[in-house]
Amino acid sequence: MDRLFVWQLLADAVLTLHFAVVAFVVGGALVVLPGHYRGWRWVQGWWFRLAHLGAIAFVVLQAWWGASCPLTVLELWLRWQAHSAGYDKSFVEHWVQRLLYYEAPAWVFVLVYSLFGLGVIWLWWRVPPRRHTRAGPPGGRD
Repeated sequence: MDRLFVWQLLADAVLTLHFAVVAFVVGGALVVLPGHYRGWRWVQGWWFRLAHLGAIAFVVLQAWWGASCPLTVLELWLRWQAHSAGYDKSFVEHWVQRLLYYEAPAWVFVLVYSLFGLGVIWLWWRVPPRRHTRAGPPGGRD
């Protein structure tokens, strides 16, 4: 297998992972409220909600500090290793980048991420996470 192709494949994998993280952050927030009213227990699961809060907190802090996303940095490094440039894009890179990356001033991203983070905090207040325990045998003893 061509070494440059392997670098390109790894870069596409990181790009796809990045898209999955964005989908988790956005999609996770979108399902909490309707999932709560539909009785989906997992939307109030402690680990799901903690991972979701941690992910958006990371994004907000990174935006406030003006830092680049580590996944973006890794992807760009892998593409550099693959000598990718110009219109030499793979299918995954072309479509996922179109959905993932936008051109705007930095303050726009800080504002949007901060508001989204506040929305996630509001969801913690509105639909608090719960630690689900398994029901024991009747009488409370094993």
